Amino acid sequence: MKTLEIIIVSYNSLVWLKKTLNSLNQFYLPYSKYNIIITVVDNASTDDTVNFLETEHPSINLIKSDINLGFSAGNNLALKKSNADYIMLLNSDMELTEKSKNIDVLIEYLESNQNAGMTTPKLLLSDGKLDMACHRGEPGLMDVFFYFAGFEKLFPKVKFFTKYHMLYKDFLTIHEVDAITGACMIMKTEVLKKIGYFDERFFMYSEDMDLCRRFREKGYKIIFYPEIEIIHHKYKSGLSSADKNTKKNISNHFYNSFILYYDKHYNNIWYYKMVRPFVHIFVYLKIKK
Repeated sequence: MKTLEIIIVSYNSLVWLKKTLNSLNQFYLPYSKYNIIITVVDNASTDDTVNFLETEHPSINLIKSDINLGFSAGNNLALKKSNADYIMLLNSDMELTEKSKNIDVLIEYLESNQNAGMTTPKLLLSDGKLDMACHRGEPGLMDVFFYFAGFEKLFPKVKFFTKYHMLYKDFLTIHEVDAITGACMIMKTEVLKKIGYFDERFFMYSEDMDLCRRFREKGYKIIFYPEIEIIHHKYKSGLSSADKNTKKNISNHFYNSFILYYDKHYNNIWYYKMVRPFVHIFVYLKIKK
């Protein structure tokens, strides 16, 4: 029997972590044909997460960090130790439902398609709308500009303006995308070890785009699988008791991660060198709001 390891990084998200674990127990674990290991990496939470896991879920593999390492390094703590055949990264604010029972089909897709390296189910926000982070294109500079400038909303059917979220694709069919979210991604462990783990320079945000790009550069496809659905209670993980300054810092991580991503992957492209100062100005203005 092959093994799937579900890795959850948690930071002050006990309320949501309980919901995630309960929904896993109700809507997936009893129906899976795989041997499943659940690993929770606690990023130095100040709530009761560690005590809860040790007393209520002793079978869960708990990794405790003394400091908040962020998403990339937190996941890497578990990823580097994993010997599972497949890995499923899952945020602590995810909720499985009746439409999540057959997650195994995503793993079977990886098994039967040698060039598929990563899959994601359809992720829905609490209001039922699609979490667009699970269906992204490579963030070219113009594509990101069209997104932030609102062109994607104005022209949702025009491919030229909607490449950032690939809105021109058929969302009812299984198909290839450029990037999915680290909130829920299933990978072949052997491929991940070959490609390399998360780049820990990304504290949070854009680390998933970076990993997906590295998968694609090695010839592996990223697959969106809409027949399976999971609810993503977005922006709840780690924010249940966050103050205004903490939320501001998280927003800053989001915009600064774009700079890091472009400097890593676009720095040798002539036009990026020309517009790089303007990208920095844009990010500066965003984080000063």
